[in-house]
Amino acid sequence: MRNLLALAAVSFTLAGPALAQERSVEIVNMSGFTITNFYASTLGAADWQEDVLGGQAVASGQSAVVNFADSGECAYSFRAVFDDGDEAIQDIDVCSVTSVTYN
Repeated sequence: MRNLLALAAVSFTLAGPALAQERSVEIVNMSGFTITNFYASTLGAADWQEDVLGGQAVASGQSAVVNFADSGECAYSFRAVFDDGDEAIQDIDVCSVTSVTYN
């Protein structure tokens, strides 16, 4: 399983509740494997929804930006699926995290 360095490689924003804005999280792939699918669902959702990469892949050494509309939800579960079959699942606060690196 890939180690997720969500705290070491994270930038924080100072977004207050009065500032309605779209939130973005950069997914950085440094794993040595390609991320073939990536899912982001609100914490506690019954399913993973659709693949937010839309059929694209994120090769090792590349990144992709995932945008979240300001729905008042901050807690999401991220699921990265790699081309070797491994998966990494991590809960992320998209209101404060701007980058997640998979190693």
